[in-house]
Amino acid sequence: METPPRSTDADVDRDGAPLRSTLVAIGLTVFGLIAAEIATLPAFLVDPVLLEATMDGQLGEASIEGRTLLLILNFVGMALAGVIYLLVTDRGLSWVDLYVPTKADWKYLIAGSIGSIVFLYLVSILFTLLDVPAAESQVIDIVGQDQTMILIMIGIVFFFNAPAEEFLFRNVIQKRLYEAFTRMQAILVTSVIFALVHLPMYLVAETFVATLASLSIMFGGSVIFGYVYAKTDNLLVPTVAHAVLNAFQFALLYIAIEFGIDEAQPAPSAVVDVLTALAL
Repeated sequence: METPPRSTDADVDRDGAPLRSTLVAIGLTVFGLIAAEIATLPAFLVDPVLLEATMDGQLGEASIEGRTLLLILNFVGMALAGVIYLLVTDRGLSWVDLYVPTKADWKYLIAGSIGSIVFLYLVSILFTLLDVPAAESQVIDIVGQDQTMILIMIGIVFFFNAPAEEFLFRNVIQKRLYEAFTRMQAILVTSVIFALVHLPMYLVAETFVATLASLSIMFGGSVIFGYVYAKTDNLLVPTVAHAVLNAFQFALLYIAIEFGIDEAQPAPSAVVDVLTALAL
């Protein structure tokens, strides 16, 4: 991995139509979701209980092996969609911005990791003060109260979840949008799409406000990851920052279960509850 060639908005010849580029981004997202679903099919053969558990919304009843394979294949499929797009459009794998981090990259990596956690904490406090509920993610159905599964999830976010999502949404979709938008505009468009992708995870929310609150967190986190990618042109930077944030959330869930904090879940409210408990 070589040092990445730095580029700015001034270096980009925007010959892409904004509407067309946005539709391409949405199409890529849909393709990624479909590819992810197709890629998970082998997991249902490994653990037949997964199918019934998925239909009943009780994935926690499936085996740990089945759930782990399901998640891994899901993210592999998502990443594969991005690879297929690059190959079909003749952009090739040279389009992938993966380099050894420079000193500047490390600064953005640390800032992105800490910044996303601080953002989550501040939003959690704000939601708590305003008594705004946050929707429970369907992830809780997968991990349940199983601490072993939570630890496995931390490994998955580092090696599959964050790499796949950042590759598709940052290195493929956001970078493709540079052809029609400024970098900041591309970040915002990508973040809206990224947040909406997670809508199904929160449709079980009791209120629209709860769903909107959770999606706003997804949007804010995506803006942070998109910004550090735009500043570094290095996929590794937002990937690690994303993984650190998700691992932090699952670590909180693990601690919440360990300390018996009521209604433990990887939601914004848990951030305040767990950190408060640890401070006591």
